[in-house]
Amino acid sequence: MNKNITLWILALIITLASAYYQRLTGPTYPISNRINIDGKLITYKLDRTHGGKNDHKISMDVEDQTIEGQLLWKRYKTKDEWTYVKMQKDGSFLTSYLPHQPPAGKLMYKIIFSSNGKNYPLNNNHPVVIRFKGDVPKGILIPHIIFIFLAMLFSTRTGLQIFWDSFNLKKYTVWTVVILTFGGMIFGPLTQFYAFGALWTGFPFGYDLTDNKTLIALVGWLIALFAVFKLVRPKWWVFGAAVLMLIIFLIPHSVLGSELDYEKLDKEKSKSNVSALIYTNNK
Repeated sequence: MNKNITLWILALIITLASAYYQRLTGPTYPISNRINIDGKLITYKLDRTHGGKNDHKISMDVEDQTIEGQLLWKRYKTKDEWTYVKMQKDGSFLTSYLPHQPPAGKLMYKIIFSSNGKNYPLNNNHPVVIRFKGDVPKGILIPHIIFIFLAMLFSTRTGLQIFWDSFNLKKYTVWTVVILTFGGMIFGPLTQFYAFGALWTGFPFGYDLTDNKTLIALVGWLIALFAVFKLVRPKWWVFGAAVLMLIIFLIPHSVLGSELDYEKLDKEKSKSNVSALIYTNNK
């Protein structure tokens, strides 16, 4: 096996490992665990993201039909009281629904099973936060995922190139910048627009970490691009951009992502209701 193929395989392994780590540690990855109820182990999964316009369905197979369940939920970062909903039995399943929220809206929820007069809270009674988003067309979402993955792959491969020679350094750097631009700066904002109603919420308009880390990665690679065309010794600039990209890629996806401000939403609704009342009284 020649060195070029070896470096591509190594780059692929690093990319796959970092992608898996990012997904596993991200705030949208479901929480899965098991709980022992009367000597029976029940496996459960608690979702932390919901796409679409419908309510979020929670359905769990508890096997034992004598087990009952209760869903508690409230809006995230509000002073709302908990809403209690008894889960409905559907054969061996316990089912309930979380009400749909506007894009970027979040709910906190808990599920408590009960059997023989004893309660069994899931997730050690810690609330789970689920974020709602709009449907993203597959024609936008799939290219976004592919381009971001390829950007990480080419970034890693380009960084590894400095340990071989400089023959393909310019070519790989150009490809990295082009692919990252398409994935992060074109399809990325389009994905966010359909999911949360905004094209860009990073610097200078906001603090969205996903947008900002994409911007930082691109700036790093633009500096590397300048280096390979203008500097005599560009290798370490390229390596630095690749390391920066890897660090950014390891940051869990959607951390500090778009989040609906319910307090602001409630104030806007209140003003709207007052305006409507004034208009009605003046008719």
